[in-house]
Amino acid sequence: MSWAISTLAVGMVTLLLIQRKFYPCFWDDLMYYARVRRVGSMMMARMKRGVVTYLQCFELQARNIPEKAFIVFEEQTLTYRAVDARSNRFANALKSHCGLKHGDIVALLMNNEADFICVWFGLCKLGCEVAFLNFNIKSQSLRHCLHSCGAKALVIGSDLIRCVDEVLLALTDAGLEVWVAAESSSHQSVGTLLDKLESASPDKPETDGPQPNLMNNFLFIFTSGTTGLPKAARISHIKAVMCMAFLRLCGARACDRVYLTLPLYHMSASLLCIGGCIELGATCVLKRKFSASQFWKDCVKYDITMFQYIGELCRYLVNQPKTAEEVAHKVRLAAGSGLRADVWKEFLRRFGKIQIREAYGLTEASIGFVNYTDEIGPIGRASYFNKLNLPFEFLKCDPHTYEPIRTDTGHCIKVSKGQAGLLVAPVMFTNPFLGYAGDKAMSERKLLRDVFKCGDVYFNTGDLMLQDHRNFVYFKDRIGDTFRWKGENVSTTEVSEVLGCLDLLLDVSVYGVTVPGYEGRAGMTAVVLKDGHGLDGERLYSHLLHTLPPYAWPCFLRVQVLFCDQKMFRTLFPPVFSLTDLL
Repeated sequence: MSWAISTLAVGMVTLLLIQRKFYPCFWDDLMYYARVRRVGSMMMARMKRGVVTYLQCFELQARNIPEKAFIVFEEQTLTYRAVDARSNRFANALKSHCGLKHGDIVALLMNNEADFICVWFGLCKLGCEVAFLNFNIKSQSLRHCLHSCGAKALVIGSDLIRCVDEVLLALTDAGLEVWVAAESSSHQSVGTLLDKLESASPDKPETDGPQPNLMNNFLFIFTSGTTGLPKAARISHIKAVMCMAFLRLCGARACDRVYLTLPLYHMSASLLCIGGCIELGATCVLKRKFSASQFWKDCVKYDITMFQYIGELCRYLVNQPKTAEEVAHKVRLAAGSGLRADVWKEFLRRFGKIQIREAYGLTEASIGFVNYTDEIGPIGRASYFNKLNLPFEFLKCDPHTYEPIRTDTGHCIKVSKGQAGLLVAPVMFTNPFLGYAGDKAMSERKLLRDVFKCGDVYFNTGDLMLQDHRNFVYFKDRIGDTFRWKGENVSTTEVSEVLGCLDLLLDVSVYGVTVPGYEGRAGMTAVVLKDGHGLDGERLYSHLLHTLPPYAWPCFLRVQVLFCDQKMFRTLFPPVFSLTDLL
């Protein structure tokens, strides 16, 4: 017996040594897989009790923990019960005075504030589909967004009414109702909401709509458009509910106080963070905007234990002068995306033992990664267990056309470990793709068919990833007609078309270039001037000021020569795979 026990012990030690040498992250992968399965089981149990949608999850928490603080905003604390009641008042006011009903599409243009969430939830309680608008967009893009999603009404924050001044007449002439979350309005054609709340009922309004289907549309969130202007991505109910699990998967708890400075019109803030707080029953400390000098002071003041980031946010923090608050805080966890390895290391060295959960995700699809290890740099892992949860592959693609390379049989080719490949994921129930509002061809361009076998359909993320020999995944580049700058997606086509409207320019080419010490890519614009015209910098600046949001403005400008074929010699420009601009 003792011999058998000794043999078993030696065998176990040998297996453990082999595992640590050849699969050092086995237990991390297994534990994360178990966490995902457990969260999935909790979600299914809720659905069996009739709690199916994002809104229903919130209403469940409003019943279970009514007095728990949900939103803290500018010295104002709203409990789950208070947000529920205020959203009911908005719903009843919008129903009575705006005539909104189930199935209507309503656009929401608001800064970060508590009423963004209350208006949003109120519209959801009427059965409306809400379209989040970026408050940085200019008049032409605003009109396009409202038209493309088919909005019946527009609700604006009181401090953003100026954003519609130029197009207000055109909007009302087109039959669009415009309402402002204020007690008064200087525009006769703009209705007011806050003055109607006191008389509105705090009880949930009755609606005649059917029970929502998980595959039905819940939200519209706009992304950068390869055809020029932003496109409205359809967000299904199942996608929204899956997003609510993000904070729990990162290790957050119900007792956490989560600091949010990212704009609510982004999926990362509205679905991952606000939704994550709802799923946990946690508290969100919401800020109107990010302030590097105020960050750690707020963390101490509000007892913050977790925050959501983008890479730029962490870089701004490490570049700030040292303060007493940066080591007196209680922050234990940070989750987000786009954090560079050098900033990551300096952040941990300076601000203490904070768990970083770097992640990757998309607005349009459910494919995503979370780096649940302490490895600095990767966005996640391509383990066997993770592929069981959400399958994905990395494909070889042409470096010039960015199209997947296919074999003689017409099927795609997987890249080897250590090679950059195009991330794709099969379209399925847990990874639905509802497409974009409007042109179906635009949605079809995001799909790849017959990838590995006839009839299969994969979603094309448009992102290059690299899987190393330890199965860590690294983000390499965004290909095609978009790049990321200042936490926003920039469409090269949109910038080119806007600049092309200037009569002094004959030809325009826009692309992104990396800048040492900065995340993403900065805009580079190469132009050819028309004969007899000089470069008018003042006019160019004025044009950009009135047509594009600041993050889309080109950071660099090059004046090119015109070759004999009347075109710019575009091969002078680096391909998107290149890491630096050839100045």
